Amino acid sequence: MSLAVTTNTSPAAAAPDAVTKSRIASIDIMRGLVILLMAVDHVRERFFYHLNVSDPMDLDATSPALFFTRMTAHLCAPTFVFLTGMSAWLYAHPARGGTRSPSSFLFKRGLFLVLIEVTVINFSWWGNFDTIFLQVIWAIGISMIALSALVKLPYWVIGVIGFAIVFGHNLLSPISFTPSETGYTLWAILHDRGIIFDGAFRIKASYPVLPWIGVILLGYCAGPLYARSVEMMTRRKLLIALGLGCLGLLLVLRGFNIYGEVLPWQVQENTLLTVMDFINFTKYPPSLNFVLLTIGTALLLLAWFETMSNKFMDALEVFGSAPMFIYIAHLYVLLISYRIVLATVGPNEGDLFALDSVWQIWAITVLLVWALYYPTRAFARFKHSTDMAWVKYF
Repeated sequence: MSLAVTTNTSPAAAAPDAVTKSRIASIDIMRGLVILLMAVDHVRERFFYHLNVSDPMDLDATSPALFFTRMTAHLCAPTFVFLTGMSAWLYAHPARGGTRSPSSFLFKRGLFLVLIEVTVINFSWWGNFDTIFLQVIWAIGISMIALSALVKLPYWVIGVIGFAIVFGHNLLSPISFTPSETGYTLWAILHDRGIIFDGAFRIKASYPVLPWIGVILLGYCAGPLYARSVEMMTRRKLLIALGLGCLGLLLVLRGFNIYGEVLPWQVQENTLLTVMDFINFTKYPPSLNFVLLTIGTALLLLAWFETMSNKFMDALEVFGSAPMFIYIAHLYVLLISYRIVLATVGPNEGDLFALDSVWQIWAITVLLVWALYYPTRAFARFKHSTDMAWVKYF
């Protein structure tokens, strides 16, 4: 779901010229990890929908196991958007040297993602088009379109804009519009959620795009960390410093309920509930604290993955090298599987079929990603070897 990027294939390579004519292994591994976590959340949404989880999550209605299962998925969207910005910088500064403008590719790829969202991906959720949900792929697409224009600005201006959006958009939270007011549709798309069209079918803006535009801009500004002139150890130190900086700032802002979250935390009846309340951040739109937690964690993982080399990392790298393929494939596998189970076993929770325990969500996810590993690997090899331009969009 992001641009292809190039650099060293070995996560542990320590050569000063860190960029060669192959993909960045650590970035693909990072994408692969969030693909797996995303699959867990989508299995939950398909087979555990009788206990749907809102964001922020209601501590009075959510078990710790379900809470933390949902929490793992919070890493996905910010990481994808951030890495998309980073990959855009790498696209503009190819390993062979020189520079090129990423504007055209970003614009076309963004439009492609929006089209895929409202057609192929929307149908995969419910098997109909009664409601078109503008979700994460839409947000990434719109962010890429915005970046396609903003990359024409000086590098430091892009950073300032990204920083201002991510750190400042929480100040906009008091602004709201009713559906009958002028400005409601635009504001629902930019900062709030809501139904923006209600006729023969409905359109719901589920992922407000303004904060995600800020995240992709900051990702673009982080691209030079993977420049050819940056040694691996230097990059790792910078990634760790930035990651710890994000988490440190989060502890201060959240610990004293200073800024960055619309819902202050409180001491609960026990330690576990207090921890759950402390990390229960708003995702729609993503609050500053939500971004600090997820991007801070992602930066630390990126640094760690540069030193890791084993079969599990290899598998994650495969998933991360063809993220759009496995994203679409797993959604349709889940849709068809659920329909088959519902038709053969029947409902056991009202009109729904539901699993009994949260651990079963994780078990089914393992089976799902195992079944999709070889198709994903085959497509990744085809994608990276073919000259057909349209395939690159996947």
